[in-house]
Amino acid sequence: MWQVIGQSRAVSLLQHSLEAGTLAHAYLLVGPPHVGKMTLAIYLAQALNCKAAERPCLECTSCQKIAAASHADVQVIGLNQNEDSAEAKLIGIDQIKEMQHSASLPPFEGNRKVFIIDTAELMSTEAANCLLKTLEEPADRVTFILLTINDRLLPATVVSRCQRLELPPLSTNEVASALVERCGIMPERAYLLAGLSHGCPGWAISAAGDESLLQQRDDELNRLLDVIKADCEERFTYVIQLSTRFNQNRGAVYSVLDLWLDYWRDLMLVKLGCHDIITNVDRRDELVEIARGYRGAQIKTFIKSIRSAAEQLRQNANPRLALEVLMLDIPRKEVGGEGDLTTQLSVKHG
Repeated sequence: MWQVIGQSRAVSLLQHSLEAGTLAHAYLLVGPPHVGKMTLAIYLAQALNCKAAERPCLECTSCQKIAAASHADVQVIGLNQNEDSAEAKLIGIDQIKEMQHSASLPPFEGNRKVFIIDTAELMSTEAANCLLKTLEEPADRVTFILLTINDRLLPATVVSRCQRLELPPLSTNEVASALVERCGIMPERAYLLAGLSHGCPGWAISAAGDESLLQQRDDELNRLLDVIKADCEERFTYVIQLSTRFNQNRGAVYSVLDLWLDYWRDLMLVKLGCHDIITNVDRRDELVEIARGYRGAQIKTFIKSIRSAAEQLRQNANPRLALEVLMLDIPRKEVGGEGDLTTQLSVKHG
């Protein structure tokens, strides 16, 4: 029983291949964080080692061991979180060599050995080249599953030797329905979490059980509002804080910029009268009030600025410089929204 939320196309393909005995020796699961890549990989590992008539049954010893990460023939390879060295930011060649040695041995307690490489795009060049040799000459009864956010960051030779399955984000309604039906969450809260998850149910499920995730989001949005109202000195102080944070954890700063993008996108939707499709539904009244102070063109321009800053950071631009430019681009609030098309029309036909 594949209990994956959404992703019916990928699940159907894997189920058909399993029944027909035509499974590939290597799969590449591509999709955004928390969309369900690891969940699907675990279910595939269970299906490959389950002895029930309908696989995976999720109830046999093998399925339960794999779910508990205690099965001898199923291994997850990823970043070494216990190291602080620069090499720890990449999956190294020693990890791949250790995996190769394990792959050369027969399964210990199951039908098939399964190696799941998480964040495969973070393999070092040497590690990727080493893996390529294994993919070119696959051992019997071994399956490799590579998980990646962006397969363009992987060598084309590695990608070409895997069967690629894309896991796209789900619709807000699909995630919300799953939260209500599977987690028993009230519809209003489920819709909020679904919108904030951007179609990635893993985040929504985590946030449903961990209030700190929503509290962190609220803190960041409140900081955003403070920065909008602040003078240049305060904004540049904020830039220094973000730059320092970026050097320690890039992902955290990208998440902050995503929150900014969502918020300003919501302001644009409010200006257009599309209140029902905003992401931050719990801040609707606040958004309506703030949107009154900006023209639609101002909001549109700043949305472009946020996207530009994020792209520059991903291209290794100087983080402090990119973020300072973003602070300078914050539009100046106009009391009453003078110049806005809606205001002009209301005055004209007043």
